[in-house]
Amino acid sequence: MGVVLIVAFLIVPIAEIYVIVQVGQQIGALPTIALLLVESAIGAWLVKREGRRAWRALRDAVGTGRLPSRELSDAALVLVGGTLLLTPGFLTDVVGFFFILPVTRPLARRMLAGIVARRAGRMVSRRVGPLPPRGGRTVPGEVVRDPRDPGAPGPTGPDRAR
Repeated sequence: MGVVLIVAFLIVPIAEIYVIVQVGQQIGALPTIALLLVESAIGAWLVKREGRRAWRALRDAVGTGRLPSRELSDAALVLVGGTLLLTPGFLTDVVGFFFILPVTRPLARRMLAGIVARRAGRMVSRRVGPLPPRGGRTVPGEVVRDPRDPGAPGPTGPDRAR
């Protein structure tokens, strides 16, 4: 988690500033600022529209008694994507649009599901420990039966270990 925070609060802003400066050198300062404002306005409109769709889909899933896993992940992606779109910068806008656009959201949802599954697997393996190989552990030994037990098979029975 510490690495994610370092990237989020240190590396991303530096990269955003670099890209904004590079774009500003190519097209000028005022067009760059205008482009950032237009992207933010389009992002706000898109977040509002897709947020309503996600909320409606979530309500419908709950209302019909279905497990709303897809709808919850869509709502989370719209929320994070909206936050990224409202943050000034071109790199965060690209990722924000990727999370929000209905065309690319299914891919983002699959990526999110993979990340969550890997993280959950690591958490389980840390708490429980590594799982034994399939089929369990084999311990060499011999089955010993009480000869006085009437249900015990003889020395050639199926329980005799070799």
